[in-house]
Amino acid sequence: MDLFDLNGNETAAQPLAERMRANNLNDFIGQSHIVAAGSLLRRAISLDRLGSCIFWGPPGTGKTTLANIVASTTNGEFIKLNAVQAGVADVKKAVEHARDSLKMYGKRTYLMLDECHRFNKTQSDSLLPAIEQGTIIFIGSTTENPYASMTPAIVSRCRVFEFKRLSFEDIRGAMVKALGDKRRGLGEYNAVVDEDALDHIARTAGGDLRTAYNALELAVLTTPPQADGSIRVQLADAEQSIQRKAMSYNEDAYYDYLSAFCKSLRGSDANAALYYAMRLIEGGCDPMIIARRLSIHAAEDVGMADPNALIMAASATYIFEKTGYPEGLEPLCEAIIYVCEAPKSNTVEVAMNAAKKDAREVRDDDGVPPYLKDNTFGDRETKAQSAKYKYPHNFAGGYVEQQYLPDRLKDRIYYTPSDYGFEKTVKQIRKDKGENK
Repeated sequence: MDLFDLNGNETAAQPLAERMRANNLNDFIGQSHIVAAGSLLRRAISLDRLGSCIFWGPPGTGKTTLANIVASTTNGEFIKLNAVQAGVADVKKAVEHARDSLKMYGKRTYLMLDECHRFNKTQSDSLLPAIEQGTIIFIGSTTENPYASMTPAIVSRCRVFEFKRLSFEDIRGAMVKALGDKRRGLGEYNAVVDEDALDHIARTAGGDLRTAYNALELAVLTTPPQADGSIRVQLADAEQSIQRKAMSYNEDAYYDYLSAFCKSLRGSDANAALYYAMRLIEGGCDPMIIARRLSIHAAEDVGMADPNALIMAASATYIFEKTGYPEGLEPLCEAIIYVCEAPKSNTVEVAMNAAKKDAREVRDDDGVPPYLKDNTFGDRETKAQSAKYKYPHNFAGGYVEQQYLPDRLKDRIYYTPSDYGFEKTVKQIRKDKGENK
């Protein structure tokens, strides 16, 4: 053995999640909606024709892994930067290298940028010309919504692929594979993990494979071996390794409690909603599941009857994300009570579904009234039509009657305010404006 075999030492020191990264599309876990056989992304990768793109999704869902697969299958150069550490000088150096490689060897360069939402406008502007000219193929990876967190000029020149949280089955299968892999995984430890322990880690990892791998590795490495040298990981070990207790109810009861919580919110019973929320959380449910459901119901069941309900729910979710358990429970409970006590209306959901139906079925690509069209680059006729637009702020109350919907939908009504809560005010405002909607 070479005493200075640094590559071997470095590999051994890598976390399980890093060692188990897939290196080809056949081994890639999850995201079948974008990498299934025959999909656009898979075809583009296999043909080495992938254009600039952004991989967007939660942590541990395979964004960096897929970017590495692109790197290993392409015939081009591959440069990897992290937006937290890289500056304008690093970007310029990468672009210069890409330009030289293309000119001298005819090779394209892929620039992989982790945490790309952290790039500021100056950094993004230094990259934009190279993307436009095809000097580099940009692959951004981000956990933040790129449409809200990134420079629009960059996003508009990329295809955005949204990554989903991995399923229970995906994560469990990956852990089983890691336990049997002697080269990259934990196979040399002769470890046996009880079924309920595997299930617990897979269920509580929250769709994050990295979290599951870390918990599994910690459980195996810290569990004392038995007399025969084997390692048996039990449920208690799994609970400690992922720092979350196993649910004290079965899967059917979990969904029953969750259903009861949601229906208690809709039914304005704060006592019941609080009980079911605490029953779920004390039984091992991730409180963020409660917070996410609360936000949905604030829009679905309260809606415009009290718009503050959605703000309360979103604030409680944000606070819980930042403070965690148990401090985050109090604002979460406050938001639950607020949503329960708020007046109820489902007019937002009704309006959304009606508009969605027309958007899908009434395909009128040129139905925008002429005076509403963008006239920036229009001809004389377009500009003349644009002059007919009535600017609401030029009229009393900042409102003037004019047609906004296409002709085929001009009489369509999607949103009708109810007589409850703030919607009574909306109805009165419409009445004062002379609307009969």
